[in-house]
Amino acid sequence: MITRLLVANRGEIARRVFATCRTLGVETVAVHSDADAGAPFVTEADQAVRLPGNTPAETYLRIDLVLDAARRAGADAVHPGYGFLAENAEFAAAVTDAGLTWVGPPAKAIAAMGDKMAAKALLADAGVPMLPTWTEAGQVTGFPVLVKAAAGGGGRGMRVVRDAAGLAEAVAGARREAAAAFGDGTVFIERYVERGRHVEVQIFGDSHGTVVALGARDCSIQRRHQKIVEEAPGVLPPEVRERLHEAAVAAGRAVDYVGAGTVEFLLAPDGQVHFLEMNTRLQVEHPVTELTTGLDLVRLQLLVAEGEPLPLTATPPADGHAVEVRLCAEDPAQGFRPATGTLHRFAIPEVAGEFTRTKGLRLDSGVADGSAVSVHYDSMLAKLVAWAPTRAEAVRALAGALARAELHGVATNRDLLVRVLRSPEFGAVDIDTGFLDRHPEVFAPLLPTDQLPVAALAAALAGAAGRRASAPLLGGLPSGWRNVPAFPQVTRFTGADGGEVEVRYRLDRTGALADWSVSPAPASTGPDGSAAGGDTTSGDAFPAVTVVEAAPDRVVLDVDGVRRAFRVHRVGSEVFVDGPDGAASLTELPRFPLPTAELAAGSLLAPLPGAVTRVHVEVGQRVSAGDLLLTLEAMKLEHPVPAPTDGVVAELPVPAGGQVDTGAVLAVVNSEEDPR
Repeated sequence: MITRLLVANRGEIARRVFATCRTLGVETVAVHSDADAGAPFVTEADQAVRLPGNTPAETYLRIDLVLDAARRAGADAVHPGYGFLAENAEFAAAVTDAGLTWVGPPAKAIAAMGDKMAAKALLADAGVPMLPTWTEAGQVTGFPVLVKAAAGGGGRGMRVVRDAAGLAEAVAGARREAAAAFGDGTVFIERYVERGRHVEVQIFGDSHGTVVALGARDCSIQRRHQKIVEEAPGVLPPEVRERLHEAAVAAGRAVDYVGAGTVEFLLAPDGQVHFLEMNTRLQVEHPVTELTTGLDLVRLQLLVAEGEPLPLTATPPADGHAVEVRLCAEDPAQGFRPATGTLHRFAIPEVAGEFTRTKGLRLDSGVADGSAVSVHYDSMLAKLVAWAPTRAEAVRALAGALARAELHGVATNRDLLVRVLRSPEFGAVDIDTGFLDRHPEVFAPLLPTDQLPVAALAAALAGAAGRRASAPLLGGLPSGWRNVPAFPQVTRFTGADGGEVEVRYRLDRTGALADWSVSPAPASTGPDGSAAGGDTTSGDAFPAVTVVEAAPDRVVLDVDGVRRAFRVHRVGSEVFVDGPDGAASLTELPRFPLPTAELAAGSLLAPLPGAVTRVHVEVGQRVSAGDLLLTLEAMKLEHPVPAPTDGVVAELPVPAGGQVDTGAVLAVVNSEEDPR
């Protein structure tokens, strides 16, 4: 029987495993890098062992260090979580050889499914339907195709290619990204199915020969081939669901599977089912299965690892519907590149439980207020899951909680998730893996641009209230009181997109708001974020506003007869405003700014810390807008840096292999003729 379990992982999956261990009376051990020393999963563990370093290669991917940590902490079992070493057959074998209990499938099964080409051949013999697949670019017959990493999933090293001209570079880029993420650059190519749905089956096996399907999930909403919305049960015709269950169980039996696993399929528009891969671990999206089956999958993992038989032999009926979103640190203003920084506030309303099977809203997070989001690891912050009797209720509850969440300090994909959940197409289950490509309207921020002035006014009034509250003298005077009240107060901000917003407002002698304006005044927008009118700078364009309440952390405004409350959170010069229409992140500019060095025109800056992996041009070379200048690798992804305009490359200050911090100059492109 397991008494002390080491989790060879980090973040929310470590916390998830610890939660079940506490209910079972199992002691817990965390391993952590230096960057994770203060993370919630470390503080929650009964014991923690430091792995010196920061990068995964230095820490979480070191089998020798993880096993030494288990020995030092007196652990008798190891749970791999997902990612890192979770699907590493060598690690599974090493754990077993060390006399520890491995909470996962046998090393033989991991190895069989880890070689994805061999897995396809094995499972095809077992009757599992397959897509045409090739190992070399020269073998490909027909397009479009998908280049995939052979050693791992999660969208790493994945490229869609629609013609032969782009195949060689796609294969090379996929190999680099796969090597960085999994330590193995092997890739393969398979037929790409347009408008296919990504569906998968949770299976569970025990050492007594039982393999059971626990239901199908739909994970079709994806960006960069990474799942961002998942649900169970997938909305499928009964006959398709049955075929999926049968194929998944056949796959598990073909490798004598033990433990939790997921068999992933592509459902074509014609109803045909095609095998994609088998993940020999617990999946990120396992909570939706837990909420609709009532099963604790981590508990089942531990029981099966101890040699116990599964407590069920058939697929349990689904109870209600569950939908999960992956909340990630990503910057919409930078094309949803991974974002870093300090999470000043992380608050989601109406959460019924964390890491539990409680009906309602469930939160599985790896962060808390004050958490540092590092460049070294995956960008996922948390998973928010909603259960309800029906799909429509679950979707509505999840969207509402996300919209009201306070997420301050790090840019996230929250607005995108809310718009997806609230889109009519998602509600009608008109979904497939190309959903986001066909619906660019879901990328618009929740806060319409014509509502930003009111949010900025709330930020300015809260700032004035804060200064007044902390004033040692004359704090009782109305804000901005002066003998000549005709001149407005002025507060300047920069928005999330880098643009400047100037708020001007004037109070009368009673302290009431006499008039106000914001410049530049944005165009009004429709509900989908599209422009509904031209720019205006007339004061008549702004609604009539009465200040009902103005405190440092709360401002209530009557806007054209409708009362609206804004929550305001200030950290230094950063101001976060959460209102009924959406959230705004602003940075207050100093009234008297200090001089700073001016960047050369045409400078391209690093959006986040990383390493320059390839430089594609030379100084003096003429480029066109959109040409690839260099490739930056950060947070396990490659980020292309294109030329912003036609011109000549004037500077390339960082060579291939060079490390950069956020804001470092990567290249300078002169739009004029090269003077040399």
